Amino acid sequence: MATAKLPRLILLGLALAYIVAGLFMRDPWKTDDAVGLATMITAIREGGLTWLLPQVGHLAHAEEGPLITWVGAISIWLFGPFIGDITAGRLPNLLWFGITASSVWYGTYLLGRRAEAQPLALPFGGEPEPRDYGRMLADAALLLLLATVGILQRTHETTVVPAIMACQALAFYSLARTVDRPVTGSTTLGIALAASFLTRGWVGALPIMIGAALAFYPRGPLWKCRRWLLWAAALAAALILAWWIPATQSSEYWIRNWKTWNLSSFAMPSLHDAGRTLRDLPWYLWPTWPLALLAIWRWRAWIYAPHIWLPLMLLACSALILFFLDQATDSEFVLLAVPCAVLGAFSLPTLRRGVVNTLDWFAVMCFSLTAATAWLGWVALHFHWPAQISRNIARQTTGYEPVISWVAFVLAVIFTLAWIGLVVWRLRVRPQALWRGTVLSAGGLTVTWILLVLLWQPAVDYARSYRTVSGQLAQALEQHTRPGECVRGLSLGSGQRASFLIFNNLSFTFDTRCTLVLQQTNNQSLRDGTAAYSEGAEVLWQGGRRADRSEVFRLLRTGPRQ
Repeated sequence: MATAKLPRLILLGLALAYIVAGLFMRDPWKTDDAVGLATMITAIREGGLTWLLPQVGHLAHAEEGPLITWVGAISIWLFGPFIGDITAGRLPNLLWFGITASSVWYGTYLLGRRAEAQPLALPFGGEPEPRDYGRMLADAALLLLLATVGILQRTHETTVVPAIMACQALAFYSLARTVDRPVTGSTTLGIALAASFLTRGWVGALPIMIGAALAFYPRGPLWKCRRWLLWAAALAAALILAWWIPATQSSEYWIRNWKTWNLSSFAMPSLHDAGRTLRDLPWYLWPTWPLALLAIWRWRAWIYAPHIWLPLMLLACSALILFFLDQATDSEFVLLAVPCAVLGAFSLPTLRRGVVNTLDWFAVMCFSLTAATAWLGWVALHFHWPAQISRNIARQTTGYEPVISWVAFVLAVIFTLAWIGLVVWRLRVRPQALWRGTVLSAGGLTVTWILLVLLWQPAVDYARSYRTVSGQLAQALEQHTRPGECVRGLSLGSGQRASFLIFNNLSFTFDTRCTLVLQQTNNQSLRDGTAAYSEGAEVLWQGGRRADRSEVFRLLRTGPRQ
């Protein structure tokens, strides 16, 4: 019974609901979500070097790498005329998630069916078949990944985060495949390593490359295939150079800034940064990190077995490099999610039934509470009760007038009932399958996310979108721009530049000869008179998002600067 098959429709349906909810039918959020989409749109609209070297309008986005720009721009080119640029630019997230999910599942399956991972044979037989056991572990690994709290929002944004996670997951699958099919595995590994570099430069590629190299340690399972590591490295280098050579010949400025970003991202360890990283990681990786640590401890006598050594090397390198980065964030934390989920799956057979039941009950209580909180906030938003919660929400959504969507309401009720049904199934049936607790965690987090999307997305869009202010700015420019005039940006953030480009195709140069200036400042600087052009400039328009009481944009007319 512990290896009872999880129906494919349930697993696929849960994964599909997880990634589709919140991906479409919303505006880009600042900052990274908008910037990633803007590089794709710029490549389509401007063409030329903006395909090779990502740009946000006139701003050189000399960070990370060009891969998500390429894939997103191709998607917009193919599907944009039919479904719109914003929706088309998000379609690659389905690709990245598909690569991640399938790589985690098949990689874990390949390792879980091996003899080293099998449970001890029973005296009178009856132990599970290796294929069934591997499938159960693969199901659990994917469910644990879906249950990881920290990756939830970021997998739905047009950023490098879902792409770099897909690259690492593909590298994990490649290593698992190399154990028995070195040609296929090493070729896929070379592609994954090159993709990681083209996605996030050395910051994203280095932990994956080092982890893959250490997987070929002499006492490890891949030592006999070590010659294939050279083939993977050569293939990765060839693919990287295919971009690097023309890029260096095209724009010295872009490449110089790209090198500066990579170098400045690394730093010597500091107690302050290490403390902050250790503070943030436990919630980001919940609930997989305790299970991953338990797997390492329980399998310590078999540390060089493929199912432990391969994910452990990826985990160790990704964790170690966090302490050598300047202000590590969730863009780097994400590289711990896949190996933690895989290791966590291999810990499940070693858990006592009481521990598993405790984890199940924790998932039931935790996600029932989060679902109830989503509903409580919705009630406070629309019916102004409880009063204190309503006032807190109103402060974050100044000027927002909520309207109940009955379609979203009915769907939210259906998903809430689905969660209640899942809990009732757990209490009544009491299944013995080892994936039962992971279903509760993954299902609970997915339902919570869906409820937030259905009940809260209009309010979140209002608070985080620049659509309205972008439209106002476009009207002001149309009204005040004289023939031959250009507009330059002053203190304009990359997220704001990206949003104006996405919504109204507005792009602002850095040419100081332009007589029109779009300035980003704040109310405090305007009151103090410390904002640039506080005197001597004609204010043609002033505006901002009503939900942000500090941020201000001003369209000014000044004399040309020589």
